[in-house]
Amino acid sequence: MGLRPDVDFVVLDHAPEPGGAWQFRWPSLTYGKVHGMHALPGMELTGADDGRPSSEVIGEYFTRYEDAFGLRVHRPVHVGAVREGAGGRLLVETSEGTYAARALINATGTWDRPFWPRYPGQETFRGRQLHTAQYPGPEAFAGQRVVVVGGGASGTQHLMEIAEVAAGTTWVTRRPPVFREGPFGEVQGRAAVALVEERVRKGLPPRSVVSVTGLPMNDAIRRARERGILDRLPMFDRITPEGVAWDDGRTVEADVILWATGFRAAIDHLAPLKLREPGGGIAVEGTRAVRDERVHLVGYGPSASTIGANRAGRAAVHEIERLLHQGPPAGPSDDPQPPVGPAGDLAAVPG
Repeated sequence: MGLRPDVDFVVLDHAPEPGGAWQFRWPSLTYGKVHGMHALPGMELTGADDGRPSSEVIGEYFTRYEDAFGLRVHRPVHVGAVREGAGGRLLVETSEGTYAARALINATGTWDRPFWPRYPGQETFRGRQLHTAQYPGPEAFAGQRVVVVGGGASGTQHLMEIAEVAAGTTWVTRRPPVFREGPFGEVQGRAAVALVEERVRKGLPPRSVVSVTGLPMNDAIRRARERGILDRLPMFDRITPEGVAWDDGRTVEADVILWATGFRAAIDHLAPLKLREPGGGIAVEGTRAVRDERVHLVGYGPSASTIGANRAGRAAVHEIERLLHQGPPAGPSDDPQPPVGPAGDLAAVPG
Protein backbone atom coordinates (compact mmCIF):
# COMPACT_ATOMS: atom_id res chain seq x y z
CA MET A 1 0.00 0.00 0.00
CA GLY A 2 3.05 2.26 0.03
CA LEU A 3 2.91 2.97 3.76
CA ARG A 4 6.28 3.41 5.46
CA PRO A 5 7.21 1.90 8.85
CA ASP A 6 7.80 4.52 11.57
CA VAL A 7 6.54 7.24 9.22
CA ASP A 8 3.01 6.28 8.18
CA PHE A 9 2.42 3.46 10.66
CA VAL A 10 3.98 1.93 13.72
CA VAL A 11 3.79 -1.65 15.00
CA LEU A 12 3.85 -2.08 18.78
CA ASP A 13 4.37 -5.45 20.47
CA HIS A 14 4.64 -6.04 24.19
CA ALA A 15 6.20 -9.51 23.77
CA PRO A 16 9.98 -9.71 24.14
CA GLU A 17 10.64 -11.47 20.81
CA PRO A 18 8.96 -12.03 17.43
CA GLY A 19 6.46 -14.86 17.20
CA GLY A 20 3.38 -13.60 19.02
CA ALA A 21 1.83 -16.15 21.37
CA TRP A 22 3.75 -18.96 19.67
CA GLN A 23 6.96 -18.02 21.50
CA PHE A 24 5.33 -18.96 24.81
CA ARG A 25 4.07 -22.44 23.82
CA TRP A 26 5.35 -25.45 25.75
CA PRO A 27 8.43 -27.30 24.39
CA SER A 28 6.55 -30.56 23.77
CA LEU A 29 4.26 -28.80 21.27
CA THR A 30 6.43 -29.58 18.29
CA TYR A 31 5.81 -28.11 14.87
CA GLY A 32 4.43 -31.42 13.62
CA LYS A 33 1.67 -31.30 16.26
CA VAL A 34 0.25 -27.87 15.44
CA HIS A 35 -2.95 -27.61 13.41
CA GLY A 36 -1.13 -25.76 10.67
CA MET A 37 0.71 -22.50 10.19
CA HIS A 38 -0.50 -20.51 7.21
CA ALA A 39 2.30 -18.56 5.53
CA LEU A 40 2.43 -14.82 6.03
CA PRO A 41 1.98 -12.78 2.81
CA GLY A 42 5.03 -12.82 0.57
CA MET A 43 7.15 -15.42 2.38
CA GLU A 44 6.55 -19.14 2.70
CA LEU A 45 7.56 -21.17 5.73
CA THR A 46 9.51 -24.03 4.18
CA GLY A 47 11.77 -26.81 5.38
CA ALA A 48 10.57 -26.70 8.98
CA ASP A 49 11.56 -29.68 11.14
CA ASP A 50 8.38 -31.29 12.52
CA GLY A 51 10.32 -32.45 15.57
CA ARG A 52 11.39 -28.98 16.70
CA PRO A 53 9.31 -26.97 19.22
CA SER A 54 6.77 -24.82 17.40
CA SER A 55 7.86 -21.86 19.52
CA GLU A 56 11.30 -22.00 17.91
CA VAL A 57 10.17 -22.73 14.34
CA ILE A 58 7.52 -20.01 14.21
CA GLY A 59 9.51 -17.52 16.26
CA GLU A 60 12.40 -17.78 13.80
CA TYR A 61 10.02 -17.51 10.84
CA PHE A 62 8.45 -14.33 12.23
CA THR A 63 11.93 -12.90 12.85
CA ARG A 64 12.94 -13.53 9.24
CA TYR A 65 9.69 -12.01 8.05
CA GLU A 66 10.08 -8.80 10.06
CA ASP A 67 13.67 -8.42 8.88
CA ALA A 68 12.87 -9.13 5.23
CA PHE A 69 10.13 -6.51 5.06
CA GLY A 70 11.69 -3.99 7.43
CA LEU A 71 8.65 -3.72 9.70
CA ARG A 72 10.67 -2.13 12.54
CA VAL A 73 8.46 -3.58 15.26
CA HIS A 74 8.77 -1.70 18.56
CA ARG A 75 9.18 -4.14 21.46
CA PRO A 76 8.69 -4.63 24.25
CA VAL A 77 6.06 -1.86 24.32
CA HIS A 78 2.98 -2.09 26.51
CA VAL A 79 -0.25 -0.43 25.39
CA GLY A 80 -2.14 0.67 28.49
CA ALA A 81 -5.19 2.40 27.01
CA VAL A 82 -6.69 3.80 23.82
CA ARG A 83 -8.76 6.97 24.27
CA GLU A 84 -10.54 9.60 22.22
CA GLY A 85 -8.23 12.46 21.31
CA ALA A 86 -8.55 15.80 19.57
CA GLY A 87 -9.25 16.21 15.87
CA GLY A 88 -10.80 12.78 15.55
CA ARG A 89 -7.59 11.02 16.51
CA LEU A 90 -7.16 8.11 18.90
CA LEU A 91 -4.69 8.49 21.75
CA VAL A 92 -2.71 5.27 22.12
CA GLU A 93 -1.02 5.42 25.52
CA THR A 94 2.07 3.23 25.62
CA SER A 95 5.16 2.58 27.68
CA GLU A 96 7.22 4.51 25.08
CA GLY A 97 4.92 7.51 24.80
CA THR A 98 1.51 8.47 23.44
CA TYR A 99 0.63 8.11 19.78
CA ALA A 100 -2.11 10.18 18.14
CA ALA A 101 -3.44 7.81 15.50
CA ARG A 102 -6.08 8.26 12.84
CA ALA A 103 -6.74 4.51 12.82
CA LEU A 104 -5.90 1.47 14.90
CA ILE A 105 -5.49 -2.20 14.09
CA ASN A 106 -5.84 -4.18 17.29
CA ALA A 107 -4.14 -7.57 16.96
CA THR A 108 -3.67 -8.48 20.61
CA GLY A 109 -5.11 -12.00 20.48
CA THR A 110 -5.97 -13.92 23.64
CA TRP A 111 -2.77 -15.34 25.17
CA ASP A 112 -2.55 -12.62 27.81
CA ARG A 113 -6.03 -13.40 29.18
CA PRO A 114 -6.14 -17.03 30.32
CA PHE A 115 -9.59 -17.93 31.61
CA TRP A 116 -9.72 -19.41 35.11
CA PRO A 117 -13.18 -20.68 36.09
CA ARG A 118 -14.19 -20.31 39.72
CA TYR A 119 -15.52 -23.24 41.75
CA PRO A 120 -16.43 -23.55 45.44
CA GLY A 121 -13.47 -24.58 47.56
CA GLN A 122 -10.86 -23.65 44.96
CA GLU A 123 -8.76 -21.77 47.48
CA THR A 124 -8.64 -24.79 49.84
CA PHE A 125 -6.89 -27.14 47.39
CA ARG A 126 -3.56 -28.25 48.82
CA GLY A 127 -2.06 -29.22 45.50
CA ARG A 128 -0.95 -27.15 42.54
CA GLN A 129 -3.22 -25.35 40.09
CA LEU A 130 -2.00 -24.03 36.76
CA HIS A 131 -3.37 -22.96 33.40
CA THR A 132 -2.45 -23.97 29.85
CA ALA A 133 -0.58 -20.65 29.61
CA GLN A 134 1.80 -21.98 32.30
CA TYR A 135 2.05 -25.57 31.05
CA PRO A 136 5.72 -26.61 31.23
CA GLY A 137 5.45 -29.98 29.46
CA PRO A 138 4.60 -33.47 30.75
CA GLU A 139 7.79 -34.11 32.74
CA ALA A 140 6.62 -31.76 35.51
CA PHE A 141 3.75 -34.15 36.33
CA ALA A 142 5.70 -37.39 36.69
CA GLY A 143 4.24 -39.62 39.41
CA GLN A 144 1.40 -37.21 40.22
CA ARG A 145 -2.38 -37.50 40.08
CA VAL A 146 -3.60 -34.89 37.61
CA VAL A 147 -7.08 -33.56 36.84
CA VAL A 148 -7.21 -31.92 33.40
CA VAL A 149 -10.15 -29.53 32.94
CA GLY A 150 -11.22 -28.58 29.42
CA GLY A 151 -12.42 -30.18 26.22
CA GLY A 152 -10.38 -28.29 23.63
CA ALA A 153 -7.34 -29.26 21.62
CA SER A 154 -4.92 -28.11 24.35
CA GLY A 155 -6.72 -30.14 27.00
CA THR A 156 -6.57 -33.36 24.98
CA GLN A 157 -2.92 -32.79 24.05
CA HIS A 158 -1.97 -32.13 27.68
CA LEU A 159 -3.89 -35.18 28.84
CA MET A 160 -2.31 -37.58 26.35
CA GLU A 161 1.19 -36.33 27.20
CA ILE A 162 0.73 -36.34 30.95
CA ALA A 163 -0.87 -39.81 31.00
CA GLU A 164 2.46 -41.28 29.89
CA VAL A 165 4.26 -40.15 33.08
CA ALA A 166 1.57 -39.44 35.72
CA ALA A 167 0.38 -41.74 38.48
CA GLY A 168 -3.15 -41.14 37.19
CA THR A 169 -5.17 -38.71 35.09
CA THR A 170 -8.81 -37.59 35.13
CA TRP A 171 -10.41 -35.66 32.29
CA VAL A 172 -13.26 -33.29 33.14
CA THR A 173 -15.26 -31.16 30.68
CA ARG A 174 -18.42 -29.07 30.83
CA ARG A 175 -19.86 -30.64 27.68
CA PRO A 176 -19.25 -34.06 26.13
CA PRO A 177 -16.41 -33.69 23.60
CA VAL A 178 -17.31 -34.07 19.93
CA PHE A 179 -14.70 -35.84 17.82
CA ARG A 180 -14.77 -35.04 14.12
CA GLU A 181 -14.15 -37.84 11.65
CA GLY A 182 -13.13 -37.25 8.05
CA PRO A 183 -11.56 -34.29 6.28
CA PHE A 184 -12.08 -30.68 7.27
CA GLY A 185 -11.98 -28.83 3.99
CA GLU A 186 -12.80 -25.40 2.67
CA VAL A 187 -16.56 -25.90 2.83
CA GLN A 188 -16.49 -26.97 6.47
CA GLY A 189 -14.06 -24.18 7.29
CA ARG A 190 -16.30 -21.53 5.79
CA ALA A 191 -19.28 -22.88 7.72
CA ALA A 192 -17.33 -22.74 11.00
CA VAL A 193 -16.14 -19.19 10.33
CA ALA A 194 -19.70 -18.14 9.50
CA LEU A 195 -20.92 -19.33 12.91
CA VAL A 196 -18.22 -17.34 14.72
CA GLU A 197 -18.87 -14.34 12.49
CA GLU A 198 -22.53 -14.37 13.39
CA ARG A 199 -21.70 -14.11 17.10
CA VAL A 200 -19.32 -11.16 16.77
CA ARG A 201 -21.71 -9.36 14.43
CA LYS A 202 -24.27 -9.52 17.26
CA GLY A 203 -21.75 -8.21 19.79
CA LEU A 204 -21.41 -11.53 21.63
CA PRO A 205 -18.01 -12.75 22.86
CA PRO A 206 -16.37 -15.13 20.37
CA ARG A 207 -16.63 -18.82 21.20
CA SER A 208 -13.74 -21.27 21.07
CA VAL A 209 -12.84 -22.84 17.76
CA VAL A 210 -13.45 -26.36 19.07
CA SER A 211 -17.00 -25.47 20.07
CA VAL A 212 -17.67 -24.93 16.38
CA THR A 213 -15.42 -27.44 14.64
CA GLY A 214 -15.13 -30.33 17.10
CA LEU A 215 -11.90 -32.19 17.83
CA PRO A 216 -10.20 -33.76 14.80
CA MET A 217 -9.89 -37.53 15.12
CA ASN A 218 -6.40 -38.89 14.48
CA ASP A 219 -4.41 -42.02 15.28
CA ALA A 220 -3.08 -40.62 18.58
CA ILE A 221 -6.60 -39.82 19.80
CA ARG A 222 -7.88 -43.23 18.71
CA ARG A 223 -5.14 -44.95 20.71
CA ALA A 224 -5.80 -42.74 23.74
CA ARG A 225 -9.52 -43.55 23.61
CA GLU A 226 -8.79 -47.27 23.37
CA ARG A 227 -6.58 -47.01 26.48
CA GLY A 228 -9.25 -45.10 28.40
CA ILE A 229 -7.19 -41.91 28.68
CA LEU A 230 -9.94 -39.88 27.02
CA ASP A 231 -12.77 -41.23 29.15
CA ARG A 232 -14.42 -37.97 30.14
CA LEU A 233 -16.25 -37.08 33.37
CA PRO A 234 -18.78 -34.26 33.69
CA MET A 235 -17.67 -31.09 35.43
CA PHE A 236 -17.16 -31.45 39.16
CA ASP A 237 -19.24 -29.36 41.56
CA ARG A 238 -16.57 -28.28 44.01
CA ILE A 239 -12.90 -28.49 44.88
CA THR A 240 -11.71 -30.00 48.13
CA PRO A 241 -8.32 -29.83 49.86
CA GLU A 242 -7.56 -33.30 48.47
CA GLY A 243 -9.05 -33.03 44.97
CA VAL A 244 -12.45 -32.56 43.33
CA ALA A 245 -15.96 -33.74 44.19
CA TRP A 246 -19.38 -34.14 42.64
CA ASP A 247 -22.76 -33.74 44.32
CA ASP A 248 -23.58 -37.40 43.61
CA GLY A 249 -20.83 -38.41 46.06
CA ARG A 250 -18.06 -39.17 43.62
CA THR A 251 -14.60 -37.83 44.51
CA VAL A 252 -11.20 -37.84 42.82
CA GLU A 253 -7.99 -37.19 44.71
CA ALA A 254 -5.45 -35.03 42.91
CA ASP A 255 -2.03 -33.45 43.28
CA VAL A 256 -2.54 -31.06 40.35
CA ILE A 257 -5.48 -29.38 38.63
CA LEU A 258 -4.58 -28.24 35.13
CA TRP A 259 -7.06 -25.71 33.75
CA ALA A 260 -7.09 -26.08 29.95
CA THR A 261 -10.05 -23.73 29.86
CA GLY A 262 -9.07 -21.40 27.08
CA PHE A 263 -8.55 -17.68 26.79
CA ARG A 264 -10.53 -14.49 26.34
CA ALA A 265 -9.82 -11.60 23.98
CA ALA A 266 -7.16 -9.22 25.35
CA ILE A 267 -9.04 -5.98 24.71
CA ASP A 268 -9.17 -4.26 28.11
CA HIS A 269 -7.00 -1.40 26.79
CA LEU A 270 -9.87 -0.48 24.44
CA ALA A 271 -12.30 0.01 27.36
CA PRO A 272 -12.16 3.86 27.27
CA LEU A 273 -13.65 3.79 23.75
CA LYS A 274 -16.79 1.98 25.02
CA LEU A 275 -16.92 -0.46 22.11
CA ARG A 276 -18.59 -3.35 23.94
CA GLU A 277 -22.20 -4.29 23.30
CA PRO A 278 -24.71 -5.40 25.97
CA GLY A 279 -23.85 -9.01 25.11
CA GLY A 280 -20.29 -8.47 26.36
CA GLY A 281 -18.39 -8.51 23.08
CA ILE A 282 -17.42 -5.95 20.47
CA ALA A 283 -19.73 -5.98 17.45
CA VAL A 284 -17.60 -6.30 14.33
CA GLU A 285 -18.45 -5.98 10.65
CA GLY A 286 -15.62 -7.63 8.76
CA THR A 287 -12.77 -6.32 10.90
CA ARG A 288 -14.26 -2.91 11.72
CA ALA A 289 -15.69 -2.17 15.16
CA VAL A 290 -19.32 -1.19 14.59
CA ARG A 291 -19.13 1.55 17.23
CA ASP A 292 -15.96 3.15 15.82
CA GLU A 293 -14.85 2.84 12.19
CA ARG A 294 -11.31 3.86 13.10
CA VAL A 295 -10.78 0.65 15.08
CA HIS A 296 -10.21 -2.72 13.40
CA LEU A 297 -9.82 -6.02 15.20
CA VAL A 298 -7.66 -8.70 13.60
CA GLY A 299 -7.40 -12.05 15.35
CA TYR A 300 -10.79 -11.50 17.00
CA GLY A 301 -13.61 -13.95 16.32
CA PRO A 302 -13.55 -15.30 12.76
CA SER A 303 -10.01 -14.07 12.09
CA ALA A 304 -8.50 -15.91 15.08
CA SER A 305 -6.27 -18.15 12.96
CA THR A 306 -3.22 -17.56 10.81
CA ILE A 307 -5.12 -17.84 7.54
CA GLY A 308 -8.01 -15.77 8.92
CA ALA A 309 -5.64 -13.10 10.18
CA ASN A 310 -4.00 -12.81 6.75
CA ARG A 311 -7.32 -12.14 5.07
CA ALA A 312 -8.52 -9.88 7.85
CA GLY A 313 -5.29 -7.88 7.92
CA ARG A 314 -5.52 -7.20 4.20
CA ALA A 315 -9.18 -6.15 4.51
CA ALA A 316 -8.42 -3.88 7.50
CA VAL A 317 -5.62 -2.05 5.68
CA HIS A 318 -7.82 -1.43 2.64
CA GLU A 319 -10.61 -0.06 4.84
CA ILE A 320 -8.19 2.16 6.75
CA GLU A 321 -6.76 3.49 3.49
CA ARG A 322 -10.28 4.39 2.39
CA LEU A 323 -10.97 6.06 5.75
CA LEU A 324 -7.76 8.11 5.63
CA HIS A 325 -8.55 9.41 2.17
CA GLN A 326 -11.90 10.62 3.47
CA GLY A 327 -10.10 12.94 5.88
CA PRO A 328 -10.22 12.89 9.67
CA PRO A 329 -13.50 11.74 11.21
CA ALA A 330 -15.54 14.09 13.32
CA GLY A 331 -14.27 14.38 16.87
CA PRO A 332 -13.43 16.89 19.60
CA SER A 333 -11.84 19.95 17.96
CA ASP A 334 -11.65 22.50 20.74
CA ASP A 335 -8.95 20.64 22.68
CA PRO A 336 -5.27 21.28 22.05
CA GLN A 337 -3.55 18.90 19.64
CA PRO A 338 -2.63 15.75 21.60
CA PRO A 339 0.96 14.65 21.87
CA VAL A 340 2.28 12.49 19.06
CA GLY A 341 4.62 9.64 19.84
CA PRO A 342 8.16 9.29 18.56
CA ALA A 343 7.04 7.72 15.26
CA GLY A 344 4.36 8.21 12.60
CA ASP A 345 0.78 8.81 13.64
CA LEU A 346 -1.43 7.30 10.96
CA ALA A 347 -2.04 3.84 12.37
CA ALA A 348 -0.89 2.32 15.64
CA VAL A 349 -0.93 -1.44 15.80
CA PRO A 350 -0.71 -3.04 19.23
CA GLY A 351 0.46 -6.63 18.84
